[in-house]
Amino acid sequence: MRTAVIAITRNGALLGQRLRDGLGGAEIHVSRRYGGQAGPGARLFEPDGLKGVVASLWNECDGLVFIMAAGIVVRMIAPLLESKETDPAVVVMDDAGRFAVSLLSGHLGGANELAERCAFISGARAVVTTATDANDLPSFDMLAKEQGWVIEDISRVKALNRLLLDGEEIAVVDPGGRTRSWFHGRARLTFHDTIASALESRAQGYLFVTNRHLPPQTRPDNLLILRPRNLVLGIGCNRGTTADEIDGFVSAHLRRILLSIKSVALIATAAAKRDEAGLLAFAEHHAIPLVFYESEELNRVSVPSPPSAHALAAIGAAGVAEPAAILASNNGTLLLKKVKSENVTLAVAEIKEGSNHA
Repeated sequence: MRTAVIAITRNGALLGQRLRDGLGGAEIHVSRRYGGQAGPGARLFEPDGLKGVVASLWNECDGLVFIMAAGIVVRMIAPLLESKETDPAVVVMDDAGRFAVSLLSGHLGGANELAERCAFISGARAVVTTATDANDLPSFDMLAKEQGWVIEDISRVKALNRLLLDGEEIAVVDPGGRTRSWFHGRARLTFHDTIASALESRAQGYLFVTNRHLPPQTRPDNLLILRPRNLVLGIGCNRGTTADEIDGFVSAHLRRILLSIKSVALIATAAAKRDEAGLLAFAEHHAIPLVFYESEELNRVSVPSPPSAHALAAIGAAGVAEPAAILASNNGTLLLKKVKSENVTLAVAEIKEGSNHA
């Protein structure tokens, strides 16, 4: 976590130096007037340059600790706010070091945790105002963060957390059981084996942990979908295939077998495709990591489809999509056997529960 501490007073500079050391190499930015109190390595700015410093750090840092009045911070960061999914953690401390206030991005951004760390280092009192924390309840956004799941629609988190606080029933479908362990009996959750049985309940809200694509017309109100990253796309393509062509082919087949691309953890392919511009652009567009396998590795994998004469002639591999998907999923389940168009081949595998695909 890249963290910056920003101070504009003498006491703030002294406190910032303690935080920098305690936070493990955080940057410290101090008004030039008090550079002598901030210690070596402090980055100094002119007294009238605070707004510019904050704007430059906003998209570069994961966490910002302001040692100054909360009102100054609120007015300064207001134009920079975008989304709770992307805004950095913001903590505000008074320059006497009495309070560390989690101001913004408490859960997903990590401001609550950062405030606790600042309080521990300085002897301050951490101030955390998120309702679930104040009521000693887990939250669904923190569940997703801890498990590495993708939140399908961030706006649904607020509705589900409200139902949680109100003590309303929430029907949960989570085949892996992580939600049950996370809540550990707290809150009014009922657990169901299937989506159909959950929808038949009288719950006021629903949580589905799934890689399945659910058509909009089948989704009830107050549904939060969390996407485990447990799918692998095995992709082969001809030289020069565009990102749009790959995207269209993959999207069509994922829809056909009712799987969500938001659950894709990896794209696997042959080492010969390390410089394939269209495939690289497709992966970058969806923010999915790529893994590459040499032909010898691919040929050692037993797959259901017959050898490809085209792949053998091109790169010396009997196949790409299926063996790459199986390798990257740690010998997981093949959900989609190889399908192909004129330029693209695709296979989809599901990573085994508990395996370390990274």
